[in-house]
Amino acid sequence: MGIVVLVARLIIAATFALAGVAKFIDLKATRKGVGDFGVPHWAVGALVIVLPSAEILVAGLLIPSPTVFWGSIGAITLLLVFITGISFNLAHGRKPRCNCFGQLHSEPVGWSTLVRNCILIGVAGVVLWRSHSNIPLSVMGWRTGLSNAETVGILLAVTGLVLITAQAWLTFHLLRQNGRLLLRMDALEAQTDRAVASLPSTPPVGLPIGSSAPAFELLLLSSGSTVTLETLKTERRPILMILSDPDCGPCSALVPDIARWEREYSDRLTVAVISRGSRRANRARVGEHKLRYVLLQKDREVATAYQANVTPAAVLIGVDGKIGSNLAMGAQAITALVATSTGTLPTPLLPSNGTGSVLPKSSTELGIRHPAPSVKLPDLTGKTVELSEFRGRDTLVLFWNPSCGFCAKMLPDLVAWENENLAEAPQLLIISTGSREANLAMGLRSTVVLEQSFASGRAFHVGGTPAAVLVDADGNVASGVANGAAAVFDLANASQKLSSSGR
Repeated sequence: MGIVVLVARLIIAATFALAGVAKFIDLKATRKGVGDFGVPHWAVGALVIVLPSAEILVAGLLIPSPTVFWGSIGAITLLLVFITGISFNLAHGRKPRCNCFGQLHSEPVGWSTLVRNCILIGVAGVVLWRSHSNIPLSVMGWRTGLSNAETVGILLAVTGLVLITAQAWLTFHLLRQNGRLLLRMDALEAQTDRAVASLPSTPPVGLPIGSSAPAFELLLLSSGSTVTLETLKTERRPILMILSDPDCGPCSALVPDIARWEREYSDRLTVAVISRGSRRANRARVGEHKLRYVLLQKDREVATAYQANVTPAAVLIGVDGKIGSNLAMGAQAITALVATSTGTLPTPLLPSNGTGSVLPKSSTELGIRHPAPSVKLPDLTGKTVELSEFRGRDTLVLFWNPSCGFCAKMLPDLVAWENENLAEAPQLLIISTGSREANLAMGLRSTVVLEQSFASGRAFHVGGTPAAVLVDADGNVASGVANGAAAVFDLANASQKLSSSGR
């Protein structure tokens, strides 16, 4: 009986030692596993260190004979904690991944996990009982009466058996894991195909091509005189009307291009920038670029009339005063519109990205199911956040600007949507410009990261705000660019429906 109890001690000790060391090797997975079990966020950090340390300590106490009693008490205590956590989650219909042995073995908990821990607690109970009623056999006590040759032979045989068993166990789990990965990849491919096919197709945005362009009468920034649509039509050239905002970062970045278009295509286009805000703010934004037509609307009356809910945006108006293109939203789409309207791009108007915005050829490089661009930015507390941390659930990457009038108008609906759907897919990552204070004042609960250069927007081929792109649970692009509040909410709601239906 003593030999049997000794073997049981060694098995339990090896199990806890392996579990503790494996958890320390992969602390990131351990942290996720502990959090998935429902441990409060404030306790996760401490438990990630305490749990594997306790497992290694228990393994160490089970080896020497004088500490077997305390080692078995520790083993039973830890196993009771594990059984309680597993039972609680199973009772609530949850099956978090059991990161028991780190990268060596991790699978969702189930009744088999519960049974395995119950068996271990029974074995630990036998060890405790024997250690209390008898002097435990020492690790080397079993060799009493055996010759050195017999001892070496037994040790070699046991070592060989252990190695063969471990190799078989590892091979079995690696093959099973590989099979699961292949099945998951097939399932994800099928799900992505269904998701792309199921995403809503938004009709082209803006006024219908061929309809009459709404009239306007606005002040000219340079002189304060009045300019109307009829004034622009007297030049007998197509009018490129660009809707802008002095607080819009992408709009400011587009000013040098607008000045170049005025110089290079003055015989083919009349370029008119429709902005809002004070004359001082617009002069500061234009800077040294002497744009001919910068017209000031009182608020957004012209943008509303032309159905432009994002800046920058542009539309082509023919010499007859008719709408000549769909609304191009974002710097890249506007560049493509200029190229096609001036004949510098020898192709028809490029296809839409699914939201009605015209896209240049270069934007097709960011295709569906391609890896999303890397994002590594500080949040409102200064902590660095990476997009890769959001893997495991669909993520709606929302490009935002607190000073953008369209964003401000969308904010109450976004707060309401967030409160209703925060625990469901998709999760929200907001890439915003502006100050920390301005972003805190929005009252959003989702992660907000700050970037003043709009480099991430360019990487995602986003040309303005508000706009969004869906990234799937594996970190791949799952949608085109949704421009404007309506398209953003359509994309978010479509993704949510697909996730809830078991996409």
